[in-house]
Amino acid sequence: MEQKALTIEYKVFKNISELDPTIQNLCEASEKALATAYAPYSNFNVGTAIELEDGKIIKGSNQENVAYPSGLCAERVALFTIGSQFPNAIIKRMAITAQTKKFQISTPVTSCGSCLQVMAEFEQKQKSSIQVVFYCLGGEVVVVNSVKDLMPFSFVEDRLGD
Repeated sequence: MEQKALTIEYKVFKNISELDPTIQNLCEASEKALATAYAPYSNFNVGTAIELEDGKIIKGSNQENVAYPSGLCAERVALFTIGSQFPNAIIKRMAITAQTKKFQISTPVTSCGSCLQVMAEFEQKQKSSIQVVFYCLGGEVVVVNSVKDLMPFSFVEDRLGD
């Protein structure tokens, strides 16, 4: 048997004022995306903003449905928009934030496994890393340089494309 270990590096900031202005703007765009969330069942709104290589910003928000699991998370809404409207675009980074009226969110909310797998697919497709910024409204920010850092064992099978 061989035992191995994985480690990741990430940065933690006290708030968005410590970030580069470009990333601050992306966080603010993810916050604006919260306003379009449709979450009458969970009351847990999520907003995502994705910066493309050309500087264009694509936003997405979670969209629930009474027939679970028919809804979609904010990350996949934005990513699938890019896939359908900008199929050859390169994603530079994405910012994700959440909000609920039920309680105070005090640390950044991370993406679910399904979203991480879709994010990993986009990273694989474009053959370059996507920086991921998890932004807590009025608080901490976590920045990861690649989706692979979040999901090192994502499903990848290159032979399926043959």
